Amino acid sequence: MTIRCEIVSQDRTVFTGDVDIVVLPGAAGEMGILPKHAPVLTTLKYGFIRVRKNGKEEVFAVAGGVAEVQPDIVTILADAAENVLEIDEARADAARKRAEEILKKGVPADTDAYLAMEAALRRSNLRLDAVRRYRKGGSNIHISEN
Repeated sequence: MTIRCEIVSQDRTVFTGDVDIVVLPGAAGEMGILPKHAPVLTTLKYGFIRVRKNGKEEVFAVAGGVAEVQPDIVTILADAAENVLEIDEARADAARKRAEEILKKGVPADTDAYLAMEAALRRSNLRLDAVRRYRKGGSNIHISEN
């Protein structure tokens, strides 16, 4: 028995498929979702979504959003999400360094710009953490053909 999982970011569908389990970074903690799960609506914190089917796992870095769980489908609307294997480590590191340099200068007059830089730094750190945890460790993950 499987459960349908759809991960959608603001600009694209990141993953669609039938899986055995979905593990989410829910606002109240990590949640494991199996087929026939009770309906739930939760916000997501920065973290990793793991989907597993037939012993193979895919991991996605997610920068917030919401998840709706129904007995036969998990729909994730992410602020930003990407497969860990698609992360460009050099680009993420460069973005982290840029954000850190800007934030070192202190709070700019434009609070929105400062908040945007803080968010960029959090996303970069998340992406780099994803690479360290899931790509270099040789875990059993792969890129789907979706």
